[in-house]
Amino acid sequence: MLYFSQITSTIMHNNINATFEGYFILLGFSRWPHLEFILFVVILIFYLMTLLGNLFIIVLSHLDTRLHTPMYFFLSNLSFLDLCYTTSCIPQLLVNLWGQEKTISFAGCMIQLYFVLALGTTECVLLVVMAYDRYAAVCRPLHYTVLMPPRLCHLLAVTSWASGFTNSALHSLCTFWIPLCEHHLVNHFFCEVPALLRLSCVRTHANELTLLVTSFIFVVIPLLLILTSYGAITWAVLRMPSKSGLQKAFGTCGAHLMVVSLFFISAMCIYLQPPTESSQDRSKFIALIYTVVTPSLNPLIYTLRNKDVKRAVKRLLGQE
Repeated sequence: MLYFSQITSTIMHNNINATFEGYFILLGFSRWPHLEFILFVVILIFYLMTLLGNLFIIVLSHLDTRLHTPMYFFLSNLSFLDLCYTTSCIPQLLVNLWGQEKTISFAGCMIQLYFVLALGTTECVLLVVMAYDRYAAVCRPLHYTVLMPPRLCHLLAVTSWASGFTNSALHSLCTFWIPLCEHHLVNHFFCEVPALLRLSCVRTHANELTLLVTSFIFVVIPLLLILTSYGAITWAVLRMPSKSGLQKAFGTCGAHLMVVSLFFISAMCIYLQPPTESSQDRSKFIALIYTVVTPSLNPLIYTLRNKDVKRAVKRLLGQE
């Protein structure tokens, strides 16, 4: 604790002029300096996996006409979303982990907060849309083309993006409207609403209530809808006569649910728990799950053992 106080004092002393010029200081993982290099290497590997995996899905889905289906349309949206989501916060984290400078400008913090929250909210809604698409494909296969026409797919995608950016605009305006204390020390590795609310010099009950309500709408309700969709899929799969089809369906649905659960449960731990001193450090490591881990796992989970993707790769390479 004493060592962390010394680090904080040093950072404040080195950046005091920048702070008064409109900068925030991201403390990040300064409490554990011996972990910073390890975290840098691990996060860099996950970030590169995210970039390569999601770019692969986007390019393959675009080039192969047989993948121009609702499933791969939404998957391409998810891949592009994850590329933007991780890029909005991970490069800044890598810079802070590598060097001593841990500042971010006021404008940079505001932009980062807006896009991280907007893209995170969009992913919550988009995952619901993808779960409904899988429900329609598995439980209503004969009516699938009627239930998921191209126009509806585009409308659902636009709705996902629009709801995310609208929700983020509300919170960004509310967060940066309140007066902040002078030191501007953000006890997190990126600009996030709960961390910035702790810097306020006034009561933030209205902001916290708004955050709680919107988090319930965009996190809890989507999770319940996804579980309902996969519950219906599971019931349909259990009635399949083929054991091989049963195992394959359970393996695929189980992998999807694992990643979805990681994303939503970690987000719930951040946005639906009351802010306390002991939860601040824990929230940094939890936030790594939905900003670093799940975006890198999505390409693997949604394409692993996928025959359509394997055939598309062979066609692209001229082997089929």
